[in-house]
Amino acid sequence: MEKLIITAALTGAEVTREDNPNLPVTPAEIADAAYDCYRAGASIVHLHVRNEDGSPTQSAELYRETMDLIRGRCNLIIQTSTGGAVGMSPEERLQPVYLKPEMATLSTGSVNFGDDVFMNPPAYLEKFARVMQEQGVKPEIEAFDVGMINNALRLVKKGLLSEPLHFDFVMGVPGGIPGTVKNLLHMAESIPPGSSWTVAGMGRTELPLGTAAIITGGHVRVGFEDNIYYTRGVLAESNALLVERIARVAEIHSRPVASPDEARALLGLAGGKF
Repeated sequence: MEKLIITAALTGAEVTREDNPNLPVTPAEIADAAYDCYRAGASIVHLHVRNEDGSPTQSAELYRETMDLIRGRCNLIIQTSTGGAVGMSPEERLQPVYLKPEMATLSTGSVNFGDDVFMNPPAYLEKFARVMQEQGVKPEIEAFDVGMINNALRLVKKGLLSEPLHFDFVMGVPGGIPGTVKNLLHMAESIPPGSSWTVAGMGRTELPLGTAAIITGGHVRVGFEDNIYYTRGVLAESNALLVERIARVAEIHSRPVASPDEARALLGLAGGKF
């Protein structure tokens, strides 16, 4: 199998320090957490940023500051979120894409998200895909259910996405596909040949789905955006500990972890060392 790509999702838009006091919030804290995850085995950092009060934002200025701090310390692949937070406009959500990160997420459908609805109508999908195409940013297709895979394939037919595609199966969100191994295998079998995939398991599904991905040829996302616990009832002290654990699982199963530049080669990215 290919080497394992580990993505670290450090902060997200929903988790607060009341949930886990170790959550990185400021650009410097996020950059420190990214570097620690790099040292633990991550090759991609999935990036959200926050205002001083901890609220989510898609501010291009804060993204630029955070990205510069990360690039000053390591050559992680930076993947910005275009999900932002529920209720943000497409224009807000797209701000970091104009900074030309190597990757950005592209959610290909609407989904109930806890008590809210994460809205992604077809017009959003086409706009986001077109902007990423124009800016030379590789999309990671975020699929919260199987139908979102088909939505991505429609964008391919319209010339807005280019194969091979890279998917992130976001599983276990209340309102999305449940985080079971059976569902993971169904998702993996539903994407086009030659595509690659990562799984982001929410909460307690993070470790079992990550383990299943390791042994079936997928890649893994971990971090506080998805899961704030290390074991049942015990908060994780850092994102890096979650990266370190999944890297250890990969080692147990004799699957080497990819460096950032090895991940670039696997994903067809043009970037390199900073």
